[in-house]
Amino acid sequence: MTARIIDGKAVARKLRAEYAARVEHLKSRFGVQPGIAVILVGDNPASQVYVRNKIQACKESGIHSELHHMPATTPEAELLARIDALNADPKVHGILVQLPLPQHIVVSHVLERIAVEKDVDGFHLYNVGGLVTGNTVFPPCTPYGVQKLLEYEKVEIEGRNVVVVGASNIVGKPMALMLMQQDATVCICHKKTRDLAQFTMLADILVVAAGVPGLIVPQMVKTGVVVIDVGINRLPDGRLVGDVDFEGVRKKASLISPVPGGVGPMTITMLLHNTLISAERSVGLTPND
Repeated sequence: MTARIIDGKAVARKLRAEYAARVEHLKSRFGVQPGIAVILVGDNPASQVYVRNKIQACKESGIHSELHHMPATTPEAELLARIDALNADPKVHGILVQLPLPQHIVVSHVLERIAVEKDVDGFHLYNVGGLVTGNTVFPPCTPYGVQKLLEYEKVEIEGRNVVVVGASNIVGKPMALMLMQQDATVCICHKKTRDLAQFTMLADILVVAAGVPGLIVPQMVKTGVVVIDVGINRLPDGRLVGDVDFEGVRKKASLISPVPGGVGPMTITMLLHNTLISAERSVGLTPND
């Protein structure tokens, strides 16, 4: 068996075209252009690349974006004041603070300061807690992107054994909760898990977000498994790879997402989606997705 490769770029293009049409509808009927404010504190090179990609994606979809680039020495109080101003700005429908932040700034203070209805990253405590009941305002973008890939590929979730490798607050934990809401039987593995393979071998669907290149090898999966590789790691030779031995595991899997080109494009796409949803809600629309 050789797996069919999940083309995250193609799925992202399709969804972004749909979102662009909805943006035009908002502008023509209600005179509202969805808008997102991106706050970057400091000059982290990786963060600058991520922010640039997000702004470009917004431009291509007709979403207004504004970059608030603040010095690394910015006091926490000044950053919180900037968020307060954006919370009050009706033209801003989403607020994103690029992580990581300088060490003197408490991340939880910042994320909790963003208004829930503008928390398009899905990191506010209300949104995180809402995942338990399936009643979140905005789901976090990367797990939501994985969910959309599985939907697009018509992967059955209900009753399936799902193993999530990685227990981060941004990907692993919310991913597990979202899949449980779809009636999957979910197991979360993490860095303290003993004998990881005994769990991964049981997976019908394996979602890997550990940040360890080549962590999952063919001996650790069963034939026919669906593999979603969320990891992105840069090797010393400059290559980007995931957490899964792609060439080896694809010979046993039925579906597998590549790195790059799998989950990555979907993360930014879901950010666009959440910003669009926020704008639609602001004019009284009740979007289905």
